[in-house]
Amino acid sequence: MKAAVITYPGSNCDRDLAEALRAAGAEVTMVWHKETALPAGIDLVGLPGGFSFGDYLRCGAIAARAPIAPALAGFAARGGHVLGICNGFQVLLEMGLLPGALLRNSGLRYICKPVGLRVETCDSAFTAAYRAGQEISVPIAHHDGNYTADAETRARLAGEDRVAFRYLDAPNGSMEAIAGILSENRRVLGMMPHPERAMDARQGSADGAGLFASLMGAFAPA
Repeated sequence: MKAAVITYPGSNCDRDLAEALRAAGAEVTMVWHKETALPAGIDLVGLPGGFSFGDYLRCGAIAARAPIAPALAGFAARGGHVLGICNGFQVLLEMGLLPGALLRNSGLRYICKPVGLRVETCDSAFTAAYRAGQEISVPIAHHDGNYTADAETRARLAGEDRVAFRYLDAPNGSMEAIAGILSENRRVLGMMPHPERAMDARQGSADGAGLFASLMGAFAPA
């Protein structure tokens, strides 16, 4: 699998994401936000966590209009796989590649701790290595992770099996404990928790490794 990880000013998990992909066996290219094209032949684009452009205006709003954004949107429109983690999820929402919004945490505080998640679906390239209903531990680190969407959108996400992860106990107030969602074609995943920080038991959990194993399995040679 060939992947590209986009770096914005303020990204602080770009190397973490790249190393997690490499540890799973992927070939990774780093892409600066001012580029206007993605590398040829890639299978996946990763948008990392952090505080792109200092979270000015709204989290992810400026990054969603960076020079690389049209190439990213085109890649997704052609059926490319995109993974947005934390700030990357915020960028995907600002670009309209996923529905809903991420608001300030309900407690109005930055939260950084391991949380329990339930895998809601294994029917995606991102979650196939898990079992539906499996409970995992993955850390979060965010100030604006309160997922919000209208009732119609939430019903559609649930009815189309597009909620990838839910919190066991939503620490940020996310509606229906939603922690990660999939696009209509199931090839774009946005999630607030950081699987790239849960790759090895020495990090406190290796449960995030299943996401990267899922991706490698999806792109394994026939």
